[in-house]
Amino acid sequence: MYLDGKIRPAACWDHARRYVFDVHEKTPSETTTQLLDRIGELYGIEAEIRGKPSDERLRVRQEKSKPLLVALEKLMREKLATLWPKAPLVEAINYSLNRWDALTLFCDDGQAEISNVLAENALRCVALGRRNYMFAGSDSGGERAAAMYSLLGSCKLNGINPRAYLDYVLTRIADHKINVIDELLPWNVARLLPPFPPASN
Repeated sequence: MYLDGKIRPAACWDHARRYVFDVHEKTPSETTTQLLDRIGELYGIEAEIRGKPSDERLRVRQEKSKPLLVALEKLMREKLATLWPKAPLVEAINYSLNRWDALTLFCDDGQAEISNVLAENALRCVALGRRNYMFAGSDSGGERAAAMYSLLGSCKLNGINPRAYLDYVLTRIADHKINVIDELLPWNVARLLPPFPPASN
């Protein structure tokens, strides 16, 4: 997250959960079950507030998620003190505790997400074509490509057909005032465009 000129890392609970889940799959225990259940409760809260305004998400997270995180950290530290240092669960717990501030950032910022899965999915096409992008021509060419990926990714997140969006913007941008260029951002023109057809199965 970028705030007041500072970048704050936001870690992903999907990754933290995966470490615990891998241990649970091989050697299930009361502790791994408790940890997975508590992480699941955090995701349950997120499901209830998905799509809500950021101030509402922040209020609910402060009220419901923050106490769960305090209890989860306490449980992790207590269990860590009783485990053999080379036990598989130690690595899983340390993964979370070493990133605790970044994992709990979502409770201090209503715009932050509990997981970075959406971002990873949006960038999958970039990863698949990365060999092609070695030939962008220059650093500025790469930066332009990144800007286009961000813009078209924003279209998809806002339910806009990227082609319809580009058609709309490119026919208007030459006569549009530069000081109000944000009027042409995807979420500001979504209501003027045809709905994005659902993906075929």
